[in-house]
Amino acid sequence: MPLRDKVRPMPIFDVIVVGTDGSETAGAALSKAIEIASEEGATLHVVHAHRLVSSGQLGGAAAVGAPTFDLNDVNQGIENQSKVICARAAEQATAAGVKNVETHACPGDPADALVDVAAQVDADLIVVGNRGMAGVKRFVLGSVPNKVSHHSPCSLLIVDTRLTE
Repeated sequence: MPLRDKVRPMPIFDVIVVGTDGSETAGAALSKAIEIASEEGATLHVVHAHRLVSSGQLGGAAAVGAPTFDLNDVNQGIENQSKVICARAAEQATAAGVKNVETHACPGDPADALVDVAAQVDADLIVVGNRGMAGVKRFVLGSVPNKVSHHSPCSLLIVDTRLTE
């Protein structure tokens, strides 16, 4: 009898964290996380990290003749977009039968956000896509899955997203 046909008395994963940037490739990881959360009856935490504009960046842009803008308005727009990305992912999870979905729109580095949220919620699993792990970039710049793999406080599933590219 295949493993998936066996009845398990307890879920393997109670708390799952997944990162998304709203892209199609991130959608592959999100879909896998939703599938697992639905099958396991797990709580799914959707994380989107965003980078806010600093006053130093604004000053540097103004120094080279870029138009000025209201820093608070720009950052509020970035935060709002992050929340929209999370809400769309949560709607997708709920429509697929995941009963408990929480969203986290986090400023900062995506890998750090995933690791931090996973630690805060005592996650059993982090799910990320493998986009960005190919070639020299993974060694020079690092990638989200590579960084998460070195700092994850729990199990990590790296989903092959190449079929969506």
